[in-house]
Amino acid sequence: MTESNQLQQLAAILGPKPASTFEILVSHLISCSYLKTLISHLISSSSSNEQRSQAEIVFNICKQTDPDSLSLKLAHLLQSNKETRVVSAVLLRKQLLTRDLWPRLSPNTQSTLKFTLLSCIQLEDNTKSISKNLCSAISELASRILPDNGWPELLPFLFKFVSSNSPPKLQESSFWMFAQLSSYLVPRIEEFHTVILYCLSSRLRSDDVKIAAFNAVINFIGCLTSFEYKGMFKDVLIAMTRTLIDTLNYKGNEGMVQEAIKLFIELAATEPRLLTKQIVLTMLQIAGAIEVLKQGTRHLAVECLMTLAEARDPALWIMRNSREFIIALFPILMRMVSDINDDPLWHKAETDDDDVGVSGDYSVGQECLHRLAIALGGKTIVPVALENLTAHLATPEWQKHHAALIALAQIAEGCSEVMIEKLEQVVTMVLNSFQHSHMRVRWSAINAIGQLSTDLGPDLQVQYHQRVLPALVATMQETYVLHNPHVLARAASAVHKFSENCTRDILTPYLDGLVSQLIVLVQCGIQMVQVATLTAVASVVVSCQEHFQKYYDDIIVNLRVVLMNATFTPDDLLWTKSLECIRLVGMAVGKEKFRDEAKKVMEVLKYIQRPQMEADDPTTSCMLQACADLCKCLGQDFLPYISVAIPPLLQFAQLKPDETITSANDNSDIDESDDESMDTITLGDKRIRIKTSVLEEKAKACNMLCCYADELKEGFFQYIDQVAPTLVPLISYIHEKVRKSAVSAMLKILLSAKLAIDKGQAQGCNEIYLKQLSDYIVPALVEALPKECDSEIRSNILEAINECKQIFGSLLDESHFKSIKDIKQAITPSSSKKREREFTPCSSRKRERAARTGAEDFDDEDREVIKEENFDQVNTVK
Repeated sequence: MTESNQLQQLAAILGPKPASTFEILVSHLISCSYLKTLISHLISSSSSNEQRSQAEIVFNICKQTDPDSLSLKLAHLLQSNKETRVVSAVLLRKQLLTRDLWPRLSPNTQSTLKFTLLSCIQLEDNTKSISKNLCSAISELASRILPDNGWPELLPFLFKFVSSNSPPKLQESSFWMFAQLSSYLVPRIEEFHTVILYCLSSRLRSDDVKIAAFNAVINFIGCLTSFEYKGMFKDVLIAMTRTLIDTLNYKGNEGMVQEAIKLFIELAATEPRLLTKQIVLTMLQIAGAIEVLKQGTRHLAVECLMTLAEARDPALWIMRNSREFIIALFPILMRMVSDINDDPLWHKAETDDDDVGVSGDYSVGQECLHRLAIALGGKTIVPVALENLTAHLATPEWQKHHAALIALAQIAEGCSEVMIEKLEQVVTMVLNSFQHSHMRVRWSAINAIGQLSTDLGPDLQVQYHQRVLPALVATMQETYVLHNPHVLARAASAVHKFSENCTRDILTPYLDGLVSQLIVLVQCGIQMVQVATLTAVASVVVSCQEHFQKYYDDIIVNLRVVLMNATFTPDDLLWTKSLECIRLVGMAVGKEKFRDEAKKVMEVLKYIQRPQMEADDPTTSCMLQACADLCKCLGQDFLPYISVAIPPLLQFAQLKPDETITSANDNSDIDESDDESMDTITLGDKRIRIKTSVLEEKAKACNMLCCYADELKEGFFQYIDQVAPTLVPLISYIHEKVRKSAVSAMLKILLSAKLAIDKGQAQGCNEIYLKQLSDYIVPALVEALPKECDSEIRSNILEAINECKQIFGSLLDESHFKSIKDIKQAITPSSSKKREREFTPCSSRKRERAARTGAEDFDDEDREVIKEENFDQVNTVK
């Protein structure tokens, strides 16, 4: 409710002449006794929602009606009990932030408020909460009036307290206000530098005061535009570094150290060049104190070092001494990654949780190794890494073996170019651990080979397939006997990753042993292993294609058993993976060999069909994609199962995603553009924000409907009356992929109807029905053409109209021909030069094809329009 409405309601209650009564009432409301009651209703957890709501209304009325009195009364209450003081500070801050309020206050009120605020900040019994809110009130008021010299005494007041032996609470408050008023301190930079340096170098100042002072420094540096001025504070940063060491050595106050390191991280992200060698060495010292300091403290120091390494302008010392930096940091991260326990649960677990027994150090160290390699690259990392990894693998402790292999996998992506040069050493290092006595080391070796297959492929596959693939098969066979689900699942995953970057010529000689072992794992009954194995089978199938024919009979039966035993739920990866695998196997071996199995699979899908399916359910997406591929395999034999696929596709094609429509010039929601789940579309003078995932599902559904119409021909006729009203309006939809699929479907729908009528399979419909259908579709295409901005879709529309003119010319009346001719008027060069510049030129081959499409069926005048409109430069989709 707005304040004006609240005033109107109150005036209505007070009667036709409310002025005097209203004045008396407001005076009573602002009285100290009532205001305390009002505040208690605003803050008390025991107050009802109605009481709080009424209190807010009364407060807003008082703020609007008599701001002077309300402000003064709130200032007076700042000196009452602590609970009231906190809320008074909050309310006064909000009061002072009200737009145009300060100029409306009398000079006397303004002066009283400033004096009271500075007096209250000095009260000795202030709690942290009171001081914080008072600091905020003072700073926010000052930021409004300092530009006009409206509070000249404030900064001298603050400098006085930070320069003297005033109480620590007051010093701390003064520095927190300096932090919020940093930009106003720039003219007094030398004075500020002296005060800060003295504070951080003094052993008499409390830790809280030093943190507040350091926070003020970080904020102040951010306000400076000249690096020369920023460089003045390097000695301040070094002084703070010494403070950290002294605090850890003599006080053990890790809380203060953590707060300081957070500020160093903030500075490392914005001004890394200011962090000198001494600061870097201090962070290394803190990060390496594994037996002494808490994880939280050490992790913050590591994060500061990582931030410096990843900065666009890295710290100068790291840049000049990167090898020395890596020599110091890499062993620290290796010690962290070595912090892992041999938890018995890991060996028996049947769920994909590889973090059993690992510590916080392990997780952070693993992530930082990956980040460090990407930040500094292989030339710096690899020599130091290989030296450390070799030393770790030479020790008897399994934890160090495990850490070495984990580190190798983590740095591979960032160091790929250099590691490829050392491929013999790297591969040997990993394969030697495949038969390690400890299963967690085996797991890490297999994990490493999988990661290297991705990051160092295809070089690894080409040069070392004869060593890697037999080793993977052998370890799967042995591990199956030893029954360790984690190692089996990781081995299958490694096969998948190796196959992805592998040619069929390389993979084919190993198929006998590989496929037979994968079939064994598919039957093992452990979901984690089965899911990984099905993914591996799919990858092998894609790589080998027709060479997979000989294994078809053995694998397909097992895949169908897994599919039938799995549950059709969003959480069951086994169902999704088995169906995906069956689909890929079928595509690889061909229609004739797969036809009988395709029918069996469709019977399964028909049996489990649900009346309502969710668009974001992965099982639904997988099932619909499988149906589409099975339809291509079965052709007209798919017709008994068409009811499984079409209804959910219609449901998804009709989805209406949540959308927000604003003016194209409205930038109020511009920060939301980073939300990956949303898409922003500008349409004329409107900006539309719409959920991306829903649009993708809608587009896929439209595309699949188009494919079914194309594949089933006259068999699709039974669904035309449902599909056409769904797709025709989408010819002009806001999303390009949806429009493209809808346009592509139009001709296929018409051809389906024509074939059904010609073959007597149209359920009694004749050419009258076909004419009605063409009268519905063709004008929609014609109408959409001049409005379409995408050059490729415009070309598709022209092609569809072309085909309709050829095939259904006898059904199209004069109005259709007139509409087609009217296209030229809508897209003449004089009226479309602006749109023409927006088109994206395509290749010459595509231009020739589009030109041929236009030349076959349009007269010379039409061809000239197409040429001028740039339709000879767009890609025509088949």
